[in-house]
Amino acid sequence: MDARTIIAGLRAGRSPTADQMRWFGKALHSAAITDAQAGAFAMGVCLRGLEDAARVGLTEGMRDSGDVLHWDLDGPVLDKHSTGGVGDPVSLLLAPVLAECGAFVPMISGRGLGHTGGTLDKLEAIPGYISDIGPKRLEHVVREVGCAIIGATGRVAPSDKRLYAIRDVTGTVASIDLITASILSKKLAAGLDGLVLDVKTGSGAFMETPEQARQLADALVAVANGAGCPTTALVTGMWQPLADAAGNAVEIRAVMEVLTGARSNTNLRTVTSGLSVQIMVSSGLSKDTAEAVSKVDAAFDSGAAADRFARLVAAMGGPLDFAESWRNCLPEAPVLREVTAGSAGTVTQIDTRALGETVVHLGGGRLRDGDRIDPAVGVSGFARIGATVTPSTPLAMVHAATENAADRAAGEIRAAYTIGSDPVTEPPLIYGEPAS
Repeated sequence: MDARTIIAGLRAGRSPTADQMRWFGKALHSAAITDAQAGAFAMGVCLRGLEDAARVGLTEGMRDSGDVLHWDLDGPVLDKHSTGGVGDPVSLLLAPVLAECGAFVPMISGRGLGHTGGTLDKLEAIPGYISDIGPKRLEHVVREVGCAIIGATGRVAPSDKRLYAIRDVTGTVASIDLITASILSKKLAAGLDGLVLDVKTGSGAFMETPEQARQLADALVAVANGAGCPTTALVTGMWQPLADAAGNAVEIRAVMEVLTGARSNTNLRTVTSGLSVQIMVSSGLSKDTAEAVSKVDAAFDSGAAADRFARLVAAMGGPLDFAESWRNCLPEAPVLREVTAGSAGTVTQIDTRALGETVVHLGGGRLRDGDRIDPAVGVSGFARIGATVTPSTPLAMVHAATENAADRAAGEIRAAYTIGSDPVTEPPLIYGEPAS
């Protein structure tokens, strides 16, 4: 095995073998492959593509470049991954729900990417929450609580960290082959018995059309199953924010409102339940859909999922009484600004990506590596597609650090909303049957 031979084969239009890709994926973490060779490889894959077996080999090699967890638990080890959206805190609901239903969920999550929010950034808005823990502590929390949500350490799929940086500067981020290997190498390193994928489509997603999202979903499912992890996927809509808020602390509030029943959010609960039911049935945790739906509803309606989430927060260093104190302990922005519609009609379209960028510009995301997150800022109270508005109807509430930032965000939010005269209905939340 050597990098030059593999790259030359790609240039000539030959798909590498699974063994070659397994070697290359693992060797990316070493000096056996130079940055120049990694860049040439990424461009070759982007232009030529990989066959299914080669995709699996690359993913397995990247997975095996670092630690791979192994579990001995009295229930299935399950997880979920989302391709990213705006106002999308599904992971924070799904992990405690699945744990309450009998699964163990060691969820390795990431930070915000581009206009999309990051699960770790949201959790770290909770005072004291520490997402950077080692394998022994992770195992303890998963055993005691049933779920843990942490960041990837440098020992989990380190080849992916290097290849991701190479892709970022070589214009090869959009390759489905490389996206697939990147996502799954980290997830499969968690030693899972089952995985469900939430592949987003819409104005707030990286895959803007359902067809693009389905293509990615099919690739992810095929590779994960080929690597030995039973996996299914749902394509879900990101034509508008899923939760009633986008940001960090504001999304934690939205999560706790749904978990405790303080406020309903049909869209957020529908997507969370759909993904939960899918993986419970596919993993054998429930014998059929009806049983899974009943278990998920009970976890929500009894308050057990809220208590489970509070136990997770406490185990990760947060407040011991989060189920009771969440209204008072989360950071709040000093400036609140209501953004009104300014005209009458129906909300016909939302540029959800632009709303995500607004959160980033407020300080709720990063414009460059090393930027500090302001956990208090964000946007809440979104008007939904199909809503009838008057000039004074609120489109959203801005949570900002300064008056100038609030002014700028208000203009961006108005520009992101299209108000027309014809009635419309909300776009679908779940597209078609699961990929499996």
